[in-house]
Amino acid sequence: MTASGHSHHSSAPRRIALVGATGTIGVNCLDVAAHLPGRVKVAGISGHSNIDRLTEQARRFQPDWVAVSDPDRLEEAKAKIPSGIRILAGGNALARAVSAPDIDMVVCAIVGAAGLESTWAALEAGKDIALANKETLVVGGSLVTSLAKQRGAKLLPVDSEHSALFQLLQEPGALGRVERLVLTGSGGPFRGKSQRDLLAVTIEQALNHPTWKMGPKITIDSATLMNKALEVIEARWLFDMGPEKLGVIIHPESVVHSFVEFVDGSVVAQASPPDMRLPIQYALTYPDRVPGPTRRLRWDELKSWNFEQPDRQAFPALDL
Repeated sequence: MTASGHSHHSSAPRRIALVGATGTIGVNCLDVAAHLPGRVKVAGISGHSNIDRLTEQARRFQPDWVAVSDPDRLEEAKAKIPSGIRILAGGNALARAVSAPDIDMVVCAIVGAAGLESTWAALEAGKDIALANKETLVVGGSLVTSLAKQRGAKLLPVDSEHSALFQLLQEPGALGRVERLVLTGSGGPFRGKSQRDLLAVTIEQALNHPTWKMGPKITIDSATLMNKALEVIEARWLFDMGPEKLGVIIHPESVVHSFVEFVDGSVVAQASPPDMRLPIQYALTYPDRVPGPTRRLRWDELKSWNFEQPDRQAFPALDL
């Protein structure tokens, strides 16, 4: 995409800056990029303190620059990262790098509110954002969405649920015909447990998610359904939808990622095996769909999908 946020149809690959390259989303994003060399060029990556992984990524993808946000690891980075790749220190340098004219899209995969700064800088510069950082919208929703609108930049969601809703709402004017958006959730490792049961659970159990492999923060948030509560807030801003039109339903298989109910009563769903590479790829290649590395639905094994209401007593985060 060009700086104005319009898709380009030239044969040049889309140049991306990946902020938060060493986390789960970052690693999956690079896997997608490796499978789509003609469409995606990794122009820059950033990490915090995992210098070994950052070095390995820099060797493999040969970006123009690598940003390191932990000042204590900067010297180590300089010693290990291949020469010829620029090394940038910390926030300001990263904000400048993601705003550079040669960047088409910024993938925001930093965990927590720390992701806001680089997202903001990229939006200021009119860059399209592949947003994997839900906290950016939770803490800055109205500001972030209005800045994107002002600058003509697209916010392309990478969360599987929000990507599902985004895919289902591509028809012009679709948003105006929505009755309700329903996000699915796996229910996490403690689905079916009562409030009393939850008093005795361990951190190890909370970190053992049944269907997704994610970083520890999101995994713990999923165990309490707080992650789903944050996703409801994210959906509220991404789709400009009042909270009364947003719902949550538990779906342990994590294959149906969201539902859209339209005003005539028709309900459409987006389904695919739980694999973060699909929503990442959809954002990176939007509006195109191309073959990629993502897992496929096994039609020969398909039996049943289950849905149930969330237990709001055991998991009060949703009502918060």
